[in-house]
Amino acid sequence: MSETVYPSQLSRKVKAHLAFIYPDRDAEALSQKVLEAFWPKAEQIRPKARRASAPPWSERDSVLITYGNSLIDGVHPPLTLLHHFMNEHLKDAISSLHVLPFFPWTSDDGFAVVDYLKVNSDLGSWDHLSRLGADYRLMADLVLNHVSSSSAWFTQFLQDQEPGWSYFVTADPNADLSAVVRPRPFPLLRAVETPSGERHVWCTFSHDQIDVDFANPDLLSEFIRIMRFHIDRGVRTIRLDAVAFIWKEIGTPCIHHPRTHEIVRLMRTLADYAAEPLVLITETNVPNFENLSYFGNRNEAHAVYNFSFPPLMLHALLYGDASLLNAWQMRMPPAPLGCFFFNFLASHDGIGLRPAEGYLDDAAIAEMIDTVRGFGGRVSMRSTAEGTERPYEINVALFDALKGTAQDGEDGLQFERFICSQTVMMALEGIPAFYIHSLLATPNDHERVARMGYSRSINRHQWDYPALEELLSDPESVQSRVLGEMLRRIRIRTSQPAFHPNATQYTLQLGPAFFGLWRQSLDREQSIFAIHNVTTKPQPLALVTLNMIAGEQWVELLEGRPLDVEAGQLVLEPYQCAWITNRPKRPRRSA
Repeated sequence: MSETVYPSQLSRKVKAHLAFIYPDRDAEALSQKVLEAFWPKAEQIRPKARRASAPPWSERDSVLITYGNSLIDGVHPPLTLLHHFMNEHLKDAISSLHVLPFFPWTSDDGFAVVDYLKVNSDLGSWDHLSRLGADYRLMADLVLNHVSSSSAWFTQFLQDQEPGWSYFVTADPNADLSAVVRPRPFPLLRAVETPSGERHVWCTFSHDQIDVDFANPDLLSEFIRIMRFHIDRGVRTIRLDAVAFIWKEIGTPCIHHPRTHEIVRLMRTLADYAAEPLVLITETNVPNFENLSYFGNRNEAHAVYNFSFPPLMLHALLYGDASLLNAWQMRMPPAPLGCFFFNFLASHDGIGLRPAEGYLDDAAIAEMIDTVRGFGGRVSMRSTAEGTERPYEINVALFDALKGTAQDGEDGLQFERFICSQTVMMALEGIPAFYIHSLLATPNDHERVARMGYSRSINRHQWDYPALEELLSDPESVQSRVLGEMLRRIRIRTSQPAFHPNATQYTLQLGPAFFGLWRQSLDREQSIFAIHNVTTKPQPLALVTLNMIAGEQWVELLEGRPLDVEAGQLVLEPYQCAWITNRPKRPRRSA
């Protein structure tokens, strides 16, 4: 068998990354090991890196986020039900599918991974996932920071056996660890007994999630090998879960370490030379400036989660005031060339509050938490370096979070308010990602919270699939109404070049009642003014404020009607949205 020859520029880049990460090790030998782990076959390598100016995404892209068992019937593998649901309802609207951790696991609904190379048999098999990957761009989690305490690696650690013995972070319980940034209020270290004595392992998230040690280059090579295994089974978007925490250095916050960023750069280099069109996305639930750092100099993640968007959008709709949302968006840079924002409003986790730092003060956050609690929501806390606890995230089903307003409580505008939130997301620069429970208007699952014992499960409902299909067949059900209207708008969006993830965007200054954007297609042919009323009252909009090009015929896309520019103003009803364009494109027909 002939030896694989790697492009010289690729080899130099990989060697430079590894020399930075492991300055005391043989970078040449390490680079050969990493390259062989990622490219066991020569045909999987591009001769040159993929050009940033020709990314594998467009306005036609949108993402569904779901657990593998969000749909169940007690008979069929849940992954087959998910595939049926997507083909039946979403095929011409949603292009990508993020199946949350589908591996064998012990806690945190999948994020305590037992084995990265297996599929949880309760969900289905690799064959089921590969079939999904043939129809949709498949996104999967690479849970980098930790593994389950029941994993083979940790079992080896407990028995003083390699390789697991060298794969975990340990620390002296008397060391000063006060600088460490924590997303949870639990003790950082867990004492365990091994044949060589008591050891204290590092647990950033929980005592069932044991942090692995990337200071060991063999561990890094193992994760590179896991990446290749997933890619060979159809994964094309790799979500680097909890990546911000992966490098530990006592005396530092142990978050966003320079070597963490270099590991992301290494993975980006590998992705850009892969024959498959790969996308790396970093999951970093942190303040906005820190989050944006994972774009690097166009050489780290292809995409970052737009974490500040959910709390600020929620605030705007609960208070009928888009001032803070506007202020945030005015200060947001465009995504770098070859990158994009991953926009979402709901996910398997709660609505993070750290990303709102600098925009929402403690009083505003407390008021928002009280409002959402009134709608059945909950709050999770985190530990600070001072030994206190602060709100970390709001746990709530987004549909129920928008039952009413902070001033007046529940009202009859829940549907309109919710659809407004999703329409804003569709208009924003980047690619929109829809949590399955948003598409299905799933309410808070209090029974699941009581059964599971943690707040995040409030938004992790499992639908009985036959019962759901019955609801979706009833045009009067809220599930049918929400899914129908969401898909109608998604289909309109995916036909408009001005909604390309990298199309030009400017934030319009229309006053606190509106959140408005101007988008322009990459070829400058199409403009869209996306205007959203965030209040409970009708709001007049002076059309002169939109600077519409004279001589053009303008159309409002969502209602599909010509716009009378000479009328002077447009009145938007409570939570009504308007997408005004000079070059309307018809949605592609549903199959």
